[in-house]
Amino acid sequence: MKAAVQPSLQGIVLVNKPAGLTSHDVVGFVRRTFKMRRVGHAGTLDPMATGVLVILLGNSTKLFDKFSSFDKTYRATLRLGLKTTTADITGDTLLERPCEAITEEQVRRTFVQFTGDIDQMPPMVSAVKHQGERLYKIARQGKQVERQARRVRIDELKVLKFSLPEVEFLMSCSKGTYVRQLAEDVGEVLGCGACISQIERTKVGPFDIKDAVTLEHLNEDHILKWSF
Repeated sequence: MKAAVQPSLQGIVLVNKPAGLTSHDVVGFVRRTFKMRRVGHAGTLDPMATGVLVILLGNSTKLFDKFSSFDKTYRATLRLGLKTTTADITGDTLLERPCEAITEEQVRRTFVQFTGDIDQMPPMVSAVKHQGERLYKIARQGKQVERQARRVRIDELKVLKFSLPEVEFLMSCSKGTYVRQLAEDVGEVLGCGACISQIERTKVGPFDIKDAVTLEHLNEDHILKWSF
């Protein structure tokens, strides 16, 4: 017998997504937990990424565009000297170069070049569509396609910890800004190549990771009422 569907729950839940799950996996978990069908999310996090995922319940799913338009903040780690097929350490290696000569000051100066309004090419592992198909699905076939650069905005980009070959950094940015692509672009400027070894989304608009709940502790007490 199927569990009864809960039709009355409305609002949002801030989930601290663990690594290894897709955003769709989290939506499925929330559906089962609250026994309801109408659940969505605003602002995809891929399996490697962790952090704030805004889950929309009931009629709040109609607010998708507003929630997904919020600025984001990420805490991530740049792996210098390594370029991969996915722009992160889970991908196949395309090249490795020495990076011992790279200094923290060089990284800081390079970050300045990518602060403000910039044109950024969506990576092949993104959810952007090409002729109706998601780029990441095309990438899984080993293919590359022409993409159009998009104007994005990076408000803050700063080094938090410098320990070669890794650089931990903070990035606050507009929607549609790709941390992986930033890593590749920075690696090109530095001349050693780079990818991402860790990504955590710490903020979505007014929502901070300190207010997000893990899936293990999720219950109806964590539903927030929200209106624009």
